[in-house]
Formats: sequence, C-alpha cells, structure tokens
Amino acid sequence: MLRRCSNIPRSALNLSRPSVRAFSKPSAPVSASASQLSTKENVLFELDVKKVGHEIRKRGLTSSIGAGREGGMDRDTIIRLLYSLGSRHEVERYLRIFTQSSKDASPGGVLPEAKFAVLKIGGAILTNELDDLALSLSFLNRLGLFPIVLHGAGPQLNDILEAEGIVPDYEDGIRITDPKTLSIARRVFLQENLKLTTALERLGTRARPIPTGVFTADYLDKAKYGLVGKITRVDKAPIEAAIKAGCLPILTSLAENAEGQILNVNADVAAGELARVLEPMKIVYLNEKGGLFHGVSGKKISTINLDEEYDSLMKESWVKFGTKLKIREIKELLDTLPRTSSVAIISTGMLQKELFTDAGAGTLIRRGHKLYKQTGVEAVGSTQLRQVFTERDPEVISGKRSVAEIFGDFKNTPTTIYGDEPFDVVAVVSHPQGETPVMTKFLPSGNGMLNKIADNVFDTIKKDHKRLFWTANADDENRAWHFERADGSFTRAGRSLFWYGVADVKEVEKIIEGFEQSGRIERVFLPVGPSTPPHRLGATRAFSTSARPSLVNSTSNGRRGYATAAEVPRKKVALIGARGYTGQNLISLIDSHPHLDLTHVSSRELAGLPLKEYKKSQVSYSNLSVEDVGKMAESNEVDAWVMALPNGICKPFVDAIDSAASKGGKGVIVDLGADYRFEKDWTYGLPELYGREESKRSTRISNPGCYATNTQLLLAPLMPHLDKSQMPSVFGVSGFSGAGTKSGEKDEEGRPKTVPKISAQDLGLSIRPYSLTDHIHEREASNHLSSLTSQQDFKLAFIPNVAPWFSGIISVLTAPLDKSFRASEIFELYQEKYQNERLIELGKTVPDVRDIEGRHGWKMGGVQVHSSGKRVVVVGTLDNLLKGAATQCMQNLNNALGYEELAGIPLDRL
Repeated sequence: MLRRCSNIPRSALNLSRPSVRAFSKPSAPVSASASQLSTKENVLFELDVKKVGHEIRKRGLTSSIGAGREGGMDRDTIIRLLYSLGSRHEVERYLRIFTQSSKDASPGGVLPEAKFAVLKIGGAILTNELDDLALSLSFLNRLGLFPIVLHGAGPQLNDILEAEGIVPDYEDGIRITDPKTLSIARRVFLQENLKLTTALERLGTRARPIPTGVFTADYLDKAKYGLVGKITRVDKAPIEAAIKAGCLPILTSLAENAEGQILNVNADVAAGELARVLEPMKIVYLNEKGGLFHGVSGKKISTINLDEEYDSLMKESWVKFGTKLKIREIKELLDTLPRTSSVAIISTGMLQKELFTDAGAGTLIRRGHKLYKQTGVEAVGSTQLRQVFTERDPEVISGKRSVAEIFGDFKNTPTTIYGDEPFDVVAVVSHPQGETPVMTKFLPSGNGMLNKIADNVFDTIKKDHKRLFWTANADDENRAWHFERADGSFTRAGRSLFWYGVADVKEVEKIIEGFEQSGRIERVFLPVGPSTPPHRLGATRAFSTSARPSLVNSTSNGRRGYATAAEVPRKKVALIGARGYTGQNLISLIDSHPHLDLTHVSSRELAGLPLKEYKKSQVSYSNLSVEDVGKMAESNEVDAWVMALPNGICKPFVDAIDSAASKGGKGVIVDLGADYRFEKDWTYGLPELYGREESKRSTRISNPGCYATNTQLLLAPLMPHLDKSQMPSVFGVSGFSGAGTKSGEKDEEGRPKTVPKISAQDLGLSIRPYSLTDHIHEREASNHLSSLTSQQDFKLAFIPNVAPWFSGIISVLTAPLDKSFRASEIFELYQEKYQNERLIELGKTVPDVRDIEGRHGWKMGGVQVHSSGKRVVVVGTLDNLLKGAATQCMQNLNNALGYEELAGIPLDRL
C-alpha cells in the first residue's frame, strides 16, 4: 500500500526508495454505498476521526457487537461513517484486507478473528484518553473486528509507589521489581484492566478482562531485576475463548512461572511475544506522542521500510538508547512474522485513520520489499522476468509478439526495467539519448496494484525521468490509476495516451508526431485531442490515495491537465450582481477562459446597458428577478450561477435554483458571499486546503472570504503543532477595495460609477481598525480550521484594518507552539503543505503587499521564531479581489464544471 512520506528530507535518513504497505489479497468487496446516506449522515463526511467517534456515541453505539443488531448502528452505517476519514475506495479496501486476514487462518491454528490486530496501550492513555480509547475499540468491534488489547500501567504504578515513599528503580530500562512493587503492580493492573472493560461495556461492547493466564515466563535475571519475567510461552486459549463469546480480550503483561509466581513483564515485550503467536496483520502501539520522531528535526517519521532503510537508520547519530532499542525490537519481531504484518505507533484519536486510510496517522514500520532497476540487457536472462511477460503482457498473451522479440528490443534501444523483488510490478521505460522517454510496458499483478507497489515503482521512474509518455487500453482495469498520475491524456481508437512533465499541448503534439514517425507509439494519436475528465466518466472514479508528496520528490502535483482542443464542451455562466470590484474581476477571468461563456449578467442599476468589459460576445446587463432565475434554472439555460451579492441577499435566488433542481435543473452555484460558508450541505471551496475533490462532485460551493483565506493558508501547516491552551492571533490589513463599493454619479451613458465605500482620501495616511472582535472572518477561519485539528473547539483572534491602498491584504500571524521549533523547521512545514500548489509562493523574506496587487496567488514569508522557540510569526499576502474572491471562484467553477483548475487564470500573473 503506498504509504505517505516522512516529514523529513531523504538526506537526513539516507533513504533511497519510498515505503510500501503490503497486505494479503482481498476477498469480495464490502457492499456499502455512500449515496444511501441520509442528509444527516452526510454531515459526518466533514468530521475528523474524533468527531466521528463522538457522533457515533451520540447516535447510539450502545448495543451488542455485530451488524444489524436492534438499538445500535449497523455495520454498513459505520462503514459509511468511515468515509469521512479517507476515500470510500481506501476504506473498503482495508476492510477487505482485514476480513481476508481472518479467512486465511489455517485450520486448527489461531482463531481467525484474532488475526486482525494486537494493540498495546500505554498506561497514560488509560488515565488521559480512556473515553476516546473505548470509543475507538467499540468502533472496530462494531465492524466485526476483534483487536487483542494489551495495556500497561507504568504511570499509575509510579504515582502509587512515590506516594508510598518508594522511588521507582530501573536497570537497562527494565523496572526492578521487588515483592512490594509487584504487589502494588498487580493491584494497579487489575484496576486499570477493569476500568477499560467497564468503559467498553458502557458503550455496549462486550469485553473480557484477562489480567493473567496468557503468559508463562521464567525469571529474566532474578538477582539483577527481581520479579521480572522473560516470556517462554503464550497461551492463546483465554483469548480465543473471549472472542468466541463475542468479547474483546483485554490483557495485562503480568506473567506466571511454573511455580505460580506472578512476574512483571514489559508491556512492549509482551505485545511482541503475543504477536509472534497470533501473527496479526497489524501490531499497534498507542501512545500520547503518536509516533517516532526524528532526533534532529523533531518531526514525526511517517514510514520506516526496514528492508530498505534499517542499516542506514541505525547509523544515524540521533538513533540511540530507547529509540534504537525500540526499532531493533520491532525489526526482530517483524522478521519472524509474515511480510503482511506491520507495526504502527500512533495516538488514540488516530486509530481509525491509521487502519483505514493510505495516509495513515502515526509512524508505520514494516519490512517492505526492495525496489530494483536494471538495464534491459542485464534483465534479459531472468527466468522470473520472462514468466512475468508470459503471464501479464497483453501482446504476448494475444500471440502478437513473443517474449524473445520484446527482449530483443531491449538490446537495440536504451531501456530500463523497474520493479520490486517479488515481481509484483514490472515497468519498462525506453529512453534513447536526447529523446522523450516512453513507458512501453506496465505489468502489475493484482497484488501490486492493491498494495500500491505500482505507485512506488512509478515514483522511482519519475525520479529518473522528468517527462514521460505511455499508453494503455481504454478498457484497462487500472485506467483510473493512469489518469491520476498523468498531467494530460486523451483516448482514441480504443487506446489512451498519457503523459506528465509537458504543459504545452503544441509540444505534446510535436513529441507524439516524432513518436509515430519513429514507431515508438502506434499511429492513432494525432491530432491531439482531450479525454473525458475522469470525474465525468460513467465508471466509478478511483481517487489518488497519496496524502503527502513522495520522498523521491515526485513532480506530480496531484492535478490533471487537459488538452485545450475544440472537443472540450463549453459551459454557460450567469453572474448575479456584477457592479462591484469582485464581479468586474470575475468578468475579466471568464472573458479569458477557453471554455466558459458569460451569457447573463444581472445588475439592477445597470440593466439594459452593454457589458463593455466582455469581448467574446455582445452581452447586456439585465435585472433578473427570483422568478426569472427559477425559470432559467428549470430549463437548464445556464450551467453555473455565480452569486456576487451582499451578505443576506442571495437566499431567495438559491432557493429558486434549488427548487428547479427538484424538477430536473442541474446548475452549479458558487456563492461569493458569507451566507453559506457555515452550511454543511455546501462545499467550502478553498482548494489548497479542502474542498478540491468535493467541488468536482458538488453543485453548491461557498467561496471563502478574503481575510479568511489568508488566515487559513497561514495557519494550516501549523495546526498540529499549536499550543492548545493559547489562541493564535492574526493582524490583517486590507486595501480599501475590501470595504466594498457604492454607486456614484452617473457618466454620460447613464451608468452609475462604481466608487469605494471608503476611499484613500478618507483614510489619509493612516490605517483604520474595525470590527475588533467577532469579525465574521474570525468565526469562518476558526470553524473550518477545526477540521484540521483534534481540538474540539478551535478558536483564533483576528483584528482587521483598512489601509489607503486599493487592493491587497497583508496578515501577520503570531502563533504559540506546543514545543520548541527553529525557523527552518517551520518553513519546512509550509513546503510540505504547499510545494505542489501552483498559486502559492513560499519565500524567506517578509512579502510586500505591493507585490501581490493584481496577482492571482498567495505569498508567504518572514518566518521568525521567538527566542523561546515556542512562538512563531509568519506573514501572508494575497489580492483580496483575486485569490481572495474572483480567482478562487474561478478555481471552484473549473473544478465543478470539469475543467483544469487554473483554466482561464493568467499564469503569468500568479
């Protein structure tokens, strides 16, 4: 499974290839349709994992385990709730994988349900996060999954010992256990075990406490450590009996020797021994930190692929003491388990996200497979490679060509073969000197696609080749995968052509012409024409599962560009409220858009006058009533409506379009005002942070406010690292155009002039603070940023000001941090978040508002950290009329209507 990248640069860990999640072959798909959700359930799609958990508890996760039980939520409903964590595709795939792990259990071996996961719970979690832990475990159990839970109680034991005047003593990281310490430890373990089982029972999830009876041990070293055990045997019978009775088994790490003496065992060690017997798919360590952290940068390490990275990682200067011991123990454990097993170190609130999404949440450690690449000539002698071509290559299977013929081509043309050691994926790239590379073969097994090995191989290819062309059959079962990785594509004569790294369609056509002349690609692809965007295809679209950029610095930006030929359908736009500055800028953008036509512009004051700013065709202002709009929507007269009206005005128009939708109307609405920015059934369209994929399926989009856009882009990369006890604050200054317009005196044609409500003359040389508390953009930014944090009620402080320049916002963020950072580390957070966003520019110096006026992007810089390391200041700028309004509206229109996101936006003015 393609796993998200580490937050640290590859050079810091000496990593050479991306990690892969690998699981067993899935069984039949889980049957669950997101379209079956009620309106109330759809609201949950925007909740984070903790909010989903609380919603489940609120809505009745109080009955017995299993599906379809009365009084509780059925399994399909919970599956649909999981879609809020990742794509439906991801969730259903992992459910198949975990279900298969049970079916694969051998007769007479471990009970199938015990093959899912072993969870080791740190003692601190039982004190600080008991409710969330119980909720997460109940969530899994309702899906029919039985995690084996083993918990520690170290902090609780230390508190009692210290209260009784006993100082805890350790040797080699092992607690020295005398009889009094063991007596207290046993009591504490029993109390904590009962506390967790009681919390589960309160949620209707049956749980069975098993404090002893599973582990048999000898003394580790009685003279040195006292009553500490080394596990010699694991009895799985009590665990299986609990599961057969429909109960989650809750274990402690207490063991007994042959004489019945209770011995203390480190909980991590006990979890490892338990995993060796059960061979689960997942071994999960829950702790408060939520993962392993790089000793230099302080960043969480997302993935460790042991086969590829272990040796170099263990040589790092910062990997020592407890970290080195933990990594070594995990490697020794995984070396004894199937390759499908992995270890995850995460926080409690992220358990579902770790288990059911490709992005994961904490640190994933697995053995993985090494990737390889060879020149074609070197690989020709491989018997296994010949077998792959025999079994998977369509040309060989159809008898069109033989393996010998294909291998003969390798000797005549510079060729590199990429793949993984088990040959789950093989890709062949032809790259003659001075010519554009072509991927001539892409031969994945089902396991290679399921486990995202194909993604890792493709990332390696992208590291070597900055541009690439390839083809696939139009009915290829992996067609969606190809679309996701291409910058452009089109289909002709049953074949799809894909490419990345070439932006100009004319250059694409020239390259393809050369390919056809030389025979490198069949002669069916000229002239170049567009493909149907995947989200408009009849088949279900598979969405990209990569949550972060690849370690190999993939050039893919997550977007797919389309050729701008005449075959692209044109769409009609109506603009309601066009006199203001934002409306004027939007008219200019639509005028330059290759596929949009402005057909209706409504303005009461300008009705009947020609729209001079629009050059494509003759359009006059009209004064559309609510009834007019409703009739136009019923007849699908326009494809998209843009509401550029003052706050509180557009609802009747939206209601009319909504009413038409119930009668077959299909128009998209983008509202530039604040009326629908808090509505859950509307998509909040800030593509760089949220709403990009939703906008491609949505017909109701709320455009964010200008200040709110600047604020959220500033804060988003910092959200996981903010001090939750203090509010960040933003001091924003906007040009006077942000205050809006009013009608002035009429010109010679009778047009009322558009004049600012507040002018430069009104302000003189000063700035004017206003709405010093409770500004609507403060509430808007706080509300939507809450989706990026586990903090239930995130709040920020915002102070707006108006200044004597025309357009442009500059905002200064000051944010308290939960730990010490360096300025360079803060800047890296912004790079990781925005490095593939074309409308975002990251700089080291403080950005100047004069440089952003008239530009369509967002710019940040000036990162400075307080001497304590725990407070950061960052500056962001944007043009309030463009990225703060019209440009963002165009992004949302393009996504909703099926065009490339930046179509119509002048790329020379980013």
